[in-house]
Amino acid sequence: MAHIPRLSEILYVGLCCEIGTPTEVTIRRDVLDMGDTIDEKISKISKDVDTTRRMLSGSYREGFRFNTSDRDYMMWLCERYFLINDISQLRDYSSNLDIILMDVTDTPPGFVRLQLLTRPVYNFFTSAFVPLNDRIYISSFFLRQFFVEKCSSLMKYQHGHEHGPCFSGYLSGDVDIAFCFTCKYWPPQTNDWIERCFRHNWPPASVLKDILNNNYHCVAIGSNDTSVGNIFNWRFSFSLAEQKLVYSMNHTQFMCYGLLKIFLKEVINKNVEEPLLCSYFMKTSMFWLIQIGHVRWSPDNLLECFWKCLKYLILCVYRGKFANFFIPQNNLFINKIVGIARESLLNQLYQYYRMGVSCLQLSSTVRSILEPALSGPCDIQFSGRVCEEIGCVINDLQMLEELQEIVLMPCHFFLFLKSMDTLLNLSLSPYSSLTLQCCTADVLALTTFVILKYSSNSKNKLMYNLGKMLCNMLKVSARIGTISHSLYLALYYFRTGRYNKALNVSNLVKQRLSEHFILYYTTPVDRHRYSEEISHLSLSRKMKATWVVNLKFYYGIYFIEELILEQVEDKLKTPHGQFRTYPIFILVEMLSALSNYRLGNRAQYLQSLTDLHTLLLYDDGRYILPFHRDISWQILGICQQVVGDLHGALQSYQESLKQKSGHGTEMAAHSRIHNIRHQLSKNRRV
Repeated sequence: MAHIPRLSEILYVGLCCEIGTPTEVTIRRDVLDMGDTIDEKISKISKDVDTTRRMLSGSYREGFRFNTSDRDYMMWLCERYFLINDISQLRDYSSNLDIILMDVTDTPPGFVRLQLLTRPVYNFFTSAFVPLNDRIYISSFFLRQFFVEKCSSLMKYQHGHEHGPCFSGYLSGDVDIAFCFTCKYWPPQTNDWIERCFRHNWPPASVLKDILNNNYHCVAIGSNDTSVGNIFNWRFSFSLAEQKLVYSMNHTQFMCYGLLKIFLKEVINKNVEEPLLCSYFMKTSMFWLIQIGHVRWSPDNLLECFWKCLKYLILCVYRGKFANFFIPQNNLFINKIVGIARESLLNQLYQYYRMGVSCLQLSSTVRSILEPALSGPCDIQFSGRVCEEIGCVINDLQMLEELQEIVLMPCHFFLFLKSMDTLLNLSLSPYSSLTLQCCTADVLALTTFVILKYSSNSKNKLMYNLGKMLCNMLKVSARIGTISHSLYLALYYFRTGRYNKALNVSNLVKQRLSEHFILYYTTPVDRHRYSEEISHLSLSRKMKATWVVNLKFYYGIYFIEELILEQVEDKLKTPHGQFRTYPIFILVEMLSALSNYRLGNRAQYLQSLTDLHTLLLYDDGRYILPFHRDISWQILGICQQVVGDLHGALQSYQESLKQKSGHGTEMAAHSRIHNIRHQLSKNRRV
């Protein structure tokens, strides 16, 4: 046991590398928080009564980035209903909304029935309205069925099916979406929890106040009780409160929570088709142990922290009762972990108990961290300078990747610009502020092409003034965004026939992309030089000077004529998608080749085509991500076809078809191949 503190510290450092350092976790949370803030501000000024709000919850929202993590969303309608748990709360009612009363009569702890008090103003889900005892209730069962059917028919998720309260599907990863109602009046069943928080001083008073000032949700799922009335029951969900509780954890507590999740996945539930335990139980165990567990949460005590959490979980399985953190009367094990299944699980957990804390070595992740320390002296240390260089690059790369998670729909672009004054007056963290800056650069650039789409028939004088405004918007976007944002300006110049300017901008971007210290997803960066030349800059200046992203090509927003066919075909294949990213290194060469061709610079456009072809042939993933290879070969073929190299274009399109589909270009490739073969046949006849 004398070596346990040292092993705990080694495990803590290893988990920071595996799960995330305090700075990385803060970046992830701040960026997503800013995205939620933007959505909230947009929804407040939107006049569309059908506006839906979607909130990311679960592990990803909390700051984890496990490869196998799915995305959990909660979705509800805005400005459609007024949810209350007491008639006296009608004093706050002032709109033409459906009034819904939460009825806890004859419902299990943690569940509620939703009674419709008024004639429905909106008929979005009338199929879920069921009469019962001369009252109208909203059935969680029928509404869930309605929601799953809608998602299956309207959305592009693959393998869509019902999973608990959620519609579950696949979209570049597993996605779960739960429909719910939101309420601002906290239910009386949580009064004991609030008193307990004050008594144990966790969470801190400021966090508790923040939780109570925000909403909670009612999710469309009944209890595990199989009674007939269960189709009317809705489950209380405190996901937003849980997120804030996880945020309030210190980093040792967060690492212990992550360690429990790893142990659950790699040990307890390994090779188990229908596991009894889920990560929600691990999170709830953490909440109870932090609040009343008298545990010393520090890096040198991490193993002991894990062991106490595991023992608490085993005790709950032994008793057959696992109390919900907010409503302890709600036994999370009811009708789930019972009988033979409970006995089997208890025997399994008892084996780990007999092994002691060494059971952690059953986890491949933990074993890879601890084995070097257990096999001999572990004196590997980095100098402060090396750690600083590595940390600088890792944190900036984390920020760059997280920024790509924020997606605004084209219908919200103008609403975003309208809400800018409000957003700029918020008190923001550096990472939130940078998120807002990057979103602004995106929206300014993309909005110019939206305006351009609807202004092609305007009069000459109007177009001249409009063109100046659009140019200024793109220049501002390039000034405040990443290196890549300048390419939107080049695309605009090319589309409007100003090929010299398009060439100048694309050459400037190409020159900046050749620097050794640029930061791109997969391109190795000279950490020493990056730290030496960039680390002293502010986040904003770093982004503008060195960060590179792939361009977002939204469906319905067309940038240049040469790529319209690909965008249209991709849209047909994924009818409810928002955008595809196009590889920046490929687009730069494309604009260079096409601009030189339009200007009659034969040697230059041939050189650009050669550079583009060479990049595709020899790139090892540093500049072209695997799912970009299909569109990259397609772009090479387009360039070759434009300049008249039909045989080369034919080969490129055929090569595009061999790649793993990432952009839905198959139909476009077949169409272009057909046209080329027709042209070649026509040329032979002539």
